[in-house]
Amino acid sequence: MEVSKWIAICTGSILDRRGSYRTVARRLIGPCALVILLVPNGAVAQFDEPLTLNPDVPLTYTVQPADTLWDISALFLRDPWRWQALWGGNPQVDNPHLIYPGDTLSLVWESGQPRLVRAAQGDIKLSPSMRASPLDLAIPPISQQHIEPFLRQHQVVEVATLDRSPYVVSGDGGRLISGVGDTVYGKGKWDDALSYRLVRRVKKLKDPVSGEGLGLFVSDIGEARLQDAPAEGGAAAAMIIAEMREEIRIGDRLLPMKEAEVEPFYQPQAPSKVISDAYMIGVAGGVTQISVLDIVVINRGAREALRVGDVLAIDHTGELVKDPVTSKPERLPDTRAGVLMVFSVYDRASFGLVLEATKPLSVGDKLSNP
Repeated sequence: MEVSKWIAICTGSILDRRGSYRTVARRLIGPCALVILLVPNGAVAQFDEPLTLNPDVPLTYTVQPADTLWDISALFLRDPWRWQALWGGNPQVDNPHLIYPGDTLSLVWESGQPRLVRAAQGDIKLSPSMRASPLDLAIPPISQQHIEPFLRQHQVVEVATLDRSPYVVSGDGGRLISGVGDTVYGKGKWDDALSYRLVRRVKKLKDPVSGEGLGLFVSDIGEARLQDAPAEGGAAAAMIIAEMREEIRIGDRLLPMKEAEVEPFYQPQAPSKVISDAYMIGVAGGVTQISVLDIVVINRGAREALRVGDVLAIDHTGELVKDPVTSKPERLPDTRAGVLMVFSVYDRASFGLVLEATKPLSVGDKLSNP
């Protein structure tokens, strides 16, 4: 579709398409946000919500080793989760979203849209053989340093699943607490596994709106291995504690070992559907205030079409104050206070990583489409 003109909305001003894109960009990038709109000839504009650049965005940026695509997108975009619309293709790699430390990125305009592209390196043409960087050197969309350890130590399980699982009935010599190298005795319905995760209930998850049970948030506290094949009928079996993160106690549950499902890349995206009545209902680590890089439990999951990578806005619940005139309690409006990305999805619950927070957050804050 031919574009006859473009409109840049910045403090109410409208600019015609005059001069080069670079010249216009330099005039617009300043103390206001930039919104780029495409308007077709003789028609009302029909487009997705336009990208909005941050104030005072740089025209160039050199990628640092610790950067993520989210970090760089947040430098340029008001809504970093829309990073895929901003990035230009990298012709030296198959995946156009792979960039590397040391690359210089330039902000340009293509057909009226802001784009980030890797700057040309003088007159040198890089061939694929010259750009043979392994994929694991490319900067990731989201840092995994907080996600992977969490997934190896936490999960959501159904109440019935945990209730049917074997459990520690006793320590060696009747001990109540055991550690690495100690023998414990497990009892229950065993499957074919020889290694088991020792887990402990952290919290029973409950939907704050409907009251529906959403499962159990459990913590992985260690690993135990059967010494011999257990007898039939659920009789107690001897186990050796191979690893521990907390002291092993009587009553701790045993789940078959399996690898945590960790995505190789987490790519932020908008939810495919409107997510309603979503809340942060728990937080890892027992903290009372939630901030950036904290991990939270969400009362929505695959049943509500939530996906790994979905980004949700966080609305901080308005404070309850006393009306000075009526003396009645008054709830202040909710305020936009942050952004999180879903990184693990269960049927009725999910885990999310807080990526942005403009104020302290708390359990009970509402989540919505960004």
